[in-house]
Amino acid sequence: MYPSNWNVLGFLFQFVAWQHTLALQDVTTDLFGAGNNGTVAAFGDFNADKQTDIFIIREQSELVIFLADSKAPYFKPKVHISKGILPSDTILTSVVPGDYDGDSQMDVLLTAQINLMASSVFIFWGDNQTLDMTGWLKLNKTFRDQPLVMDFNGDMIPDIFGVTDPSTTEFCSLTNRDPVCQSALSSPVNMRIPHANAFIDLNKDLTADLFLTTEGPKFETWISKDGNFSRGTVLPEDPPFPNVGQSSFADFDGDGYQDHLLPLCLDEACQRSAIYLAKSGSKEWVPVLSDFQQRGTVWSFVPGKPSQPLSLHVGDYNLDGFPDALVVLRNTSGSSSAQQAFLLENVPCTSSALPCQSVGRMFRIHWDQSDLGAIPNAIMATFFDIYEDGILDMLVVNQVEGKKDLVIHALKNNFEADAYFVKVMVLSGLCSNDCPGNVKPFGVNQPGPYVMYTTVDSNGYLKNASAGQLSQSAHFSLQLPYTVLGLGRSANFLDHLVVGIPHRPGEAESRKQEWTAIIPNSQLIVIPYPHNQPSSWSAKLYLTPSNSVLLTAIALIGVCVFILVIIGILHWQEKKADDREKRQEAHRFHFDAM
Repeated sequence: MYPSNWNVLGFLFQFVAWQHTLALQDVTTDLFGAGNNGTVAAFGDFNADKQTDIFIIREQSELVIFLADSKAPYFKPKVHISKGILPSDTILTSVVPGDYDGDSQMDVLLTAQINLMASSVFIFWGDNQTLDMTGWLKLNKTFRDQPLVMDFNGDMIPDIFGVTDPSTTEFCSLTNRDPVCQSALSSPVNMRIPHANAFIDLNKDLTADLFLTTEGPKFETWISKDGNFSRGTVLPEDPPFPNVGQSSFADFDGDGYQDHLLPLCLDEACQRSAIYLAKSGSKEWVPVLSDFQQRGTVWSFVPGKPSQPLSLHVGDYNLDGFPDALVVLRNTSGSSSAQQAFLLENVPCTSSALPCQSVGRMFRIHWDQSDLGAIPNAIMATFFDIYEDGILDMLVVNQVEGKKDLVIHALKNNFEADAYFVKVMVLSGLCSNDCPGNVKPFGVNQPGPYVMYTTVDSNGYLKNASAGQLSQSAHFSLQLPYTVLGLGRSANFLDHLVVGIPHRPGEAESRKQEWTAIIPNSQLIVIPYPHNQPSSWSAKLYLTPSNSVLLTAIALIGVCVFILVIIGILHWQEKKADDREKRQEAHRFHFDAM
């Protein structure tokens, strides 16, 4: 049954055996039935039922929103933006759900190319868990590339940031559905196309900064200071090789800082590949994956193109607290040039002689993952929590010969180790329990919040990790509207969990709040209302029992039954002894009566 609800249950702790086994199960038919064609474009809780829905582009001209349901198929096409609504010759390039007018209802932003020109932006307004198909807005600005959706002015309403002229950056706000565009940055920026811009905290102050990819290629960082962005030098500017893919950000080594992951090709033909990492504040690039050879077969990244650039999709599939990745590789040693999705596991650096020793972690490719290998001609692969149980499953999109559209495959992650996690979703906080029109504020995608936790692992060592929420939006970044942070085998309470949101310009005080003693295997929905009073923010906690909890409950019930049986037997024996003693007392001769 989809999906398992977040039941509020008493939490029991027990350590279980740690097994490093990844097993995948194809559940495509259960999820989509026969409607698994199209390109996965975005995720979001469109109808505010605390279940994540899937936004799919079909034939590059229409959008279908598959809403989560409790009966198979568990995702059903409910909302359509058909090809007849938008102008002819429109090619949809991306989908970004969000609340763009501040009414706490999910709207849908589409980027499109018309006659292969620059990116145009269309916004369809949310209307009581559906879309207004007549009052949609076309932004009167076009961008040189797909824009970045971010909260530029700190009002917790998403803005649209991008380059309109060759070096002019602007951001557009749509509060009250009235577009207002203005200059964004204090100096010109020559943006690279396709870009990998991000809205992510780069200096561990829990306030999202701005990361830009520029021509060269180079990287620029604009640090948020009191809500204003100033050019900074946090990350290395020049990559180790010029043929680079899309930048990704993750707390790769679990130190609480966001690290810069960069997939790249070592030659122009992309016959040899590597993944490099730059730590926050460091000028050094460190390779964390350079061995792409399996039994004499050499694999490499698929050369990127503007419609589908070379990229990683990051997520912690085994909940050990270190983010892993999904990537598509091609066989470069043979004539077949087959493409396949692979899982990259984040593991300790295996040798002190390797360059990754300075980071302490590296990627290792799962070569023998037959479930992923059974999907030929893969185009894209990403993580998605299908059953809302905190375990990240996988969606793989591939090209099937003879079919015009792409095909979606869903793989359930049957990871056997009962690891722990915390799942955090930060909402806009524009309202709490008094939203206009009795709207439920749960689930509207919000870019910019930052989450960090501190706890003690099972060995007594301090452990922390961090993640940004919806830091990237362009070129099929496919980020989830929540963060799943693995805790490994540690069943301890989280000592500290801190949430920060963007500042308004000129606002010096930080917007962050800390919660203590968070129960593992829980979902935390944070409502930062009001924005400037963190002490008044509320957090709703939902628990989901893990396998060890269920096993512990069964064992506890078994022990109780066993004890009750022992007590019953002893009570029965004592009763028999009492009856025997009473009979003997009744037959005893009383000499005093003579």
